[in-house]
Amino acid sequence: MTPRSIRLLVLLLLTAAATAVTAGSGSSGSARPEPADPPIAAATVDVTDTRLLEQPAVSAAHIAFIYAGDLWIARHDGSAVRRLTTDNGVESNPAFSPDGRQIAFSAQYEGNTDVYVVPVEGGVPTRLTWHPGADMTQAFTPDGASVLFTSGRSVFTNRYTQLFKVALSGGMPELMPIPNVARATLGPGGRIAYNPIAGRYQQWKQYRGGTVSRVWIYDPSGRELEKVPQPATRSNDADPMWLENIVYFRSDRAGEFNIFAYDPRSKSVRQLTRHDDFPILNASAGGGKIIYEQAGYLHLFDPATSRTTRLKIGVTADLPESRPRFASGTRWIRSAGLSPTGVRAVFEYRGEVVTVPAEKGDPRNLTNTMGGHERSPAWSPDGQQIAYFSDEGGEYALRIAGQDGQGAARTIKVEGRGFYDQLAWSPDGKKLSYVDNSQSLYWVDVDSGASTRIDGHRVYNPGGLPGYSWSPDSTWIAYVVNLQPLVTAVHLYSLDTRKTTQITDGLGDVADPVFDRSGKYLYFFGSTDAGPVVDWFAQSNADMRSSRNVYLAVLRNDLPSPLARESDEEKPAAA
Repeated sequence: MTPRSIRLLVLLLLTAAATAVTAGSGSSGSARPEPADPPIAAATVDVTDTRLLEQPAVSAAHIAFIYAGDLWIARHDGSAVRRLTTDNGVESNPAFSPDGRQIAFSAQYEGNTDVYVVPVEGGVPTRLTWHPGADMTQAFTPDGASVLFTSGRSVFTNRYTQLFKVALSGGMPELMPIPNVARATLGPGGRIAYNPIAGRYQQWKQYRGGTVSRVWIYDPSGRELEKVPQPATRSNDADPMWLENIVYFRSDRAGEFNIFAYDPRSKSVRQLTRHDDFPILNASAGGGKIIYEQAGYLHLFDPATSRTTRLKIGVTADLPESRPRFASGTRWIRSAGLSPTGVRAVFEYRGEVVTVPAEKGDPRNLTNTMGGHERSPAWSPDGQQIAYFSDEGGEYALRIAGQDGQGAARTIKVEGRGFYDQLAWSPDGKKLSYVDNSQSLYWVDVDSGASTRIDGHRVYNPGGLPGYSWSPDSTWIAYVVNLQPLVTAVHLYSLDTRKTTQITDGLGDVADPVFDRSGKYLYFFGSTDAGPVVDWFAQSNADMRSSRNVYLAVLRNDLPSPLARESDEEKPAAA
């Protein structure tokens, strides 16, 4: 990169840092008129039947839940909704005291996650823990004098947490006599029903590996451990709850997560709810009932009648994160590109497409979408258009707009699995290429709008599809995909024949192929010692490194290699 281009890039970044874009509405010096439709962010929240109420708890008279990061309380019928906390941090894991007069929860009032207690009437919360590690509230003890919480404060790895007890009157927390606990609750006789480790199902749905979530019951009187039985194919059992002598829990043993009950006396497990559309989340028990989150709503289950009631709760919150506001600074830039002559730069800036001049003029917001997100802008070779992806219509689609901000953008519905990225124009400006969420490469004809899949990874790669490039005559695309053994190879795709040719032998790891300006040669990075490193899921490669070099491929048989060995030799004398 030349000193002039470096100065230009720095100038563009500094100019972008001074650009203010309205979050949610994206207004800043736009030549394009504001949308006629009113803001939709606030109107989409139903204040009479609100969704996304999380982590519920229940007592004989009230329910508590988390909404927008704050702790709220209401009656069983959904009335008398009140917010109990308003700090800038995030509250979580509410739990009622046995008498229903207090709520323990985790919060970040001082920046760290600690355990607090607040009366159901509201007031100033009382802090109970002070350790720098995160302390996650679990439940009250049956006598209501202490709060159980999990913490990794005494663990030398971050693989698990332990169970502690802290008195409401204060003092040092007491470690419970169990090696490791992720979720727990106390039952009759001091028995503890708990999950030993955190749920792997949160990463992989229907996970059935060796670390599935189990519900174990520890009896301190005899130091005995009982495991809730699972089917032969295993299951994930989570959020154990005591109601009298029965342990209730969430389980995916029948498909989606539902509520099940285990009787320690008969050793039997039975299913209580039968949701088959969305899983049950964050269940807890109290006051003789079970409350859980499902499909965005809270549900109250009565074990005595086996009836479930979907609660209708209206929450009126100001939701400051959804309000239009100005946001500035380079931290909102997600992708950037220069115009063909470098007089302007285009940025993906907090969901808007914004262009910024190098020296003269104003920043220009090309999108100004209230309810949409734009990404991956690419400047056309002639400098007159900018292509980008937008989900303003509900699903991501390709849009092409004038770089001057005038007129309506053209929308092209492209093929693929959504979340498109790596948008690039062909040098002739007649085609575009992109990558989708399945790590497949496509190209689209701008005139007809027809999309064509080129190729894609054979095996999922967390790094996505490596960089690709167009040939100077716009008839070839060079790209890299991995093969079955997780080794990559350079390929060339012909737009004329719509056929792919593998260029490298697949015995090394390659990336980022680029044509030279004449189209005669192809440059790319290659490595012959990356084998152990590319297996990203293995722990054996944690301390290994790979080296890369620049390789060149000659694309025509009639051309000599510019890297062919040369040797000075005596020539025979002329006859």
